[in-house]
Amino acid sequence: MQFRIGELAEKCNVNKETIRYYERIGLLAAPSRTDSGYRIYSEQTADRISFIKRMQELGFALNEIDKLLGVVDRDEVKCRDIYDFAVRKIEDIQRKIEELQRIEQMLVDLKERCPENKDIYECPIVKTVMN
Repeated sequence: MQFRIGELAEKCNVNKETIRYYERIGLLAAPSRTDSGYRIYSEQTADRISFIKRMQELGFALNEIDKLLGVVDRDEVKCRDIYDFAVRKIEDIQRKIEELQRIEQMLVDLKERCPENKDIYECPIVKTVMN
């Protein structure tokens, strides 16, 4: 099945500008065009956009998705390449979790120091943050 850009955007639940942007940055190959200049996309392009959107939902940035697609697009791709990519992403996520847990603990500590009815200038949270 083939799609014009509006049809593809609707099918993939994205904006037409998103598709054009993905083309500009190389996530999507340039589409073929009709004699009158309309872009024509394949079902594989729809699948690729769905993959990109799903990876974004999982927390991958576009530059990471580009690298992953680069691995997938190479003829000599090996499962090990994808495995290594996944391991690096897991390590990145674990670092972010540790940082968020550290921030959470700091906020819990600040909250526990705060009495409810003190003047703003006497507030331990404000004093701690400002020092």
